[in-house]
Amino acid sequence: MSGRLNSAQPYVVGLFRIVLGLLFTCHGAASLFGVLGGAQGTDGGTIEAGTWPGWYAAVIQLVCGALVLLGLATRPAAFLASGSMAFAYFHVHQSHALWPIQNGGEQAALFCWTFLLLVFTGPGALALDNVLRPSRTVRTETEEGDRTTEPVTV
Repeated sequence: MSGRLNSAQPYVVGLFRIVLGLLFTCHGAASLFGVLGGAQGTDGGTIEAGTWPGWYAAVIQLVCGALVLLGLATRPAAFLASGSMAFAYFHVHQSHALWPIQNGGEQAALFCWTFLLLVFTGPGALALDNVLRPSRTVRTETEEGDRTTEPVTV
Protein backbone atom coordinates (compact mmCIF):
# COMPACT_ATOMS: atom_id res chain seq x y z
CA MET A 1 0.00 0.00 0.00
CA SER A 2 2.80 2.39 0.89
CA GLY A 3 4.46 1.83 -2.47
CA ARG A 4 1.32 2.79 -4.37
CA LEU A 5 0.82 5.90 -2.29
CA ASN A 6 4.46 6.91 -2.75
CA SER A 7 4.26 6.45 -6.50
CA ALA A 8 1.18 8.70 -6.65
CA GLN A 9 2.77 11.40 -4.50
CA PRO A 10 4.11 13.64 -7.32
CA TYR A 11 0.68 13.66 -8.97
CA VAL A 12 -1.17 14.42 -5.74
CA VAL A 13 1.28 17.23 -4.92
CA GLY A 14 0.76 18.54 -8.46
CA LEU A 15 -3.04 18.52 -8.07
CA PHE A 16 -2.70 20.14 -4.64
CA ARG A 17 -0.53 22.88 -6.18
CA ILE A 18 -3.02 23.47 -9.00
CA VAL A 19 -6.00 23.82 -6.65
CA LEU A 20 -4.06 26.04 -4.24
CA GLY A 21 -2.85 28.26 -7.08
CA LEU A 22 -6.35 28.54 -8.53
CA LEU A 23 -7.87 29.55 -5.18
CA PHE A 24 -5.16 32.16 -4.56
CA THR A 25 -5.48 33.54 -8.10
CA CYS A 26 -9.24 33.89 -7.60
CA HIS A 27 -8.64 36.01 -4.49
CA GLY A 28 -6.37 38.35 -6.42
CA ALA A 29 -8.73 38.57 -9.39
CA ALA A 30 -11.70 39.31 -7.14
CA SER A 31 -9.86 42.13 -5.38
CA LEU A 32 -8.31 43.67 -8.50
CA PHE A 33 -11.08 43.21 -11.06
CA GLY A 34 -14.28 42.85 -9.01
CA VAL A 35 -15.04 39.39 -10.41
CA LEU A 36 -16.30 36.42 -8.37
CA GLY A 37 -18.09 38.69 -5.91
CA GLY A 38 -15.37 41.33 -5.71
CA ALA A 39 -13.03 42.19 -2.87
CA GLN A 40 -14.15 41.29 0.64
CA GLY A 41 -16.12 44.06 2.28
CA THR A 42 -16.72 46.00 -0.96
CA ASP A 43 -20.06 44.49 -2.05
CA GLY A 44 -18.68 43.42 -5.43
CA GLY A 45 -16.16 46.22 -5.82
CA THR A 46 -12.40 46.37 -6.19
CA ILE A 47 -9.51 47.63 -4.11
CA GLU A 48 -8.30 51.06 -5.16
CA ALA A 49 -5.02 50.82 -7.09
CA GLY A 50 -1.92 51.49 -5.06
CA THR A 51 -3.52 51.29 -1.60
CA TRP A 52 -1.34 49.71 1.06
CA PRO A 53 -1.40 46.83 1.83
CA GLY A 54 -4.56 45.50 0.14
CA TRP A 55 -3.81 46.31 -3.48
CA TYR A 56 -0.24 44.98 -3.26
CA ALA A 57 -1.49 41.82 -1.56
CA ALA A 58 -4.00 41.33 -4.38
CA VAL A 59 -1.25 41.69 -7.00
CA ILE A 60 0.84 39.10 -5.14
CA GLN A 61 -2.20 36.81 -4.94
CA LEU A 62 -2.91 37.12 -8.66
CA VAL A 63 0.67 36.75 -9.90
CA CYS A 64 1.97 34.18 -7.41
CA GLY A 65 -1.28 32.22 -7.58
CA ALA A 66 -1.02 32.01 -11.38
CA LEU A 67 2.64 30.97 -11.21
CA VAL A 68 1.88 28.26 -8.65
CA LEU A 69 -1.15 27.13 -10.66
CA LEU A 70 1.03 26.68 -13.75
CA GLY A 71 3.94 25.24 -11.80
CA LEU A 72 6.28 27.96 -13.07
CA ALA A 73 8.90 29.27 -10.61
CA THR A 74 6.84 27.43 -8.03
CA ARG A 75 9.20 27.60 -5.08
CA PRO A 76 9.96 31.35 -5.24
CA ALA A 77 6.30 32.18 -5.96
CA ALA A 78 5.15 29.99 -3.07
CA PHE A 79 7.73 31.60 -0.77
CA LEU A 80 6.49 35.09 -1.63
CA ALA A 81 2.85 34.02 -1.27
CA SER A 82 3.57 32.41 2.10
CA GLY A 83 5.31 35.54 3.34
CA SER A 84 2.47 37.77 2.20
CA MET A 85 -0.02 35.62 4.08
CA ALA A 86 2.16 35.64 7.20
CA PHE A 87 2.23 39.45 6.95
CA ALA A 88 -1.56 39.49 6.51
CA TYR A 89 -2.05 37.29 9.55
CA PHE A 90 0.22 39.23 11.89
CA HIS A 91 -0.56 42.71 10.55
CA VAL A 92 -4.32 42.40 10.09
CA HIS A 93 -5.62 39.54 12.23
CA GLN A 94 -3.32 38.99 15.22
CA SER A 95 -4.21 42.31 16.86
CA HIS A 96 -7.88 41.23 17.21
CA ALA A 97 -7.30 38.01 19.19
CA LEU A 98 -4.71 35.32 19.82
CA TRP A 99 -6.22 32.36 17.96
CA PRO A 100 -7.05 32.31 14.22
CA ILE A 101 -10.57 31.04 14.95
CA GLN A 102 -11.12 34.15 17.08
CA ASN A 103 -9.43 36.76 14.88
CA GLY A 104 -10.69 35.70 11.44
CA GLY A 105 -7.19 34.72 10.29
CA GLU A 106 -7.77 31.03 9.55
CA GLN A 107 -7.63 31.54 5.80
CA ALA A 108 -4.41 33.58 5.97
CA ALA A 109 -2.80 31.01 8.29
CA LEU A 110 -3.80 28.10 6.05
CA PHE A 111 -2.57 29.82 2.89
CA CYS A 112 0.69 30.73 4.65
CA TRP A 113 1.44 27.17 5.74
CA THR A 114 0.29 25.46 2.54
CA PHE A 115 2.46 27.71 0.40
CA LEU A 116 5.38 27.10 2.75
CA LEU A 117 4.85 23.37 2.26
CA LEU A 118 5.17 23.85 -1.52
CA VAL A 119 8.47 25.67 -1.00
CA PHE A 120 9.86 22.43 0.41
CA THR A 121 8.01 19.81 -1.65
CA GLY A 122 8.38 21.53 -5.00
CA PRO A 123 5.77 21.60 -7.73
CA GLY A 124 5.09 17.88 -8.05
CA ALA A 125 3.95 16.51 -11.39
CA LEU A 126 2.13 18.40 -14.12
CA ALA A 127 4.25 21.53 -13.72
CA LEU A 128 5.90 23.77 -16.30
CA ASP A 129 8.98 23.77 -14.05
CA ASN A 130 9.43 20.09 -14.91
CA VAL A 131 9.21 20.77 -18.65
CA LEU A 132 11.55 23.76 -18.66
CA ARG A 133 14.10 22.22 -16.27
CA PRO A 134 14.18 18.48 -16.72
CA SER A 135 15.65 16.45 -13.88
CA ARG A 136 19.35 15.68 -13.89
CA THR A 137 20.88 12.30 -13.15
CA VAL A 138 23.34 11.81 -10.33
CA ARG A 139 25.65 8.85 -9.90
CA THR A 140 25.45 7.17 -6.51
CA GLU A 141 27.16 4.19 -5.00
CA THR A 142 25.23 1.49 -3.13
CA GLU A 143 26.47 -0.29 -0.01
CA GLU A 144 27.52 -3.22 -2.19
CA GLY A 145 29.71 -0.92 -4.29
CA ASP A 146 27.45 -0.88 -7.35
CA ARG A 147 27.11 2.44 -9.15
CA THR A 148 23.64 3.59 -10.15
CA THR A 149 22.16 6.73 -11.64
CA GLU A 150 19.07 8.38 -10.22
CA PRO A 151 17.04 11.30 -11.53
CA VAL A 152 17.26 14.33 -9.24
CA THR A 153 15.01 17.36 -9.50
CA VAL A 154 16.75 20.61 -8.66
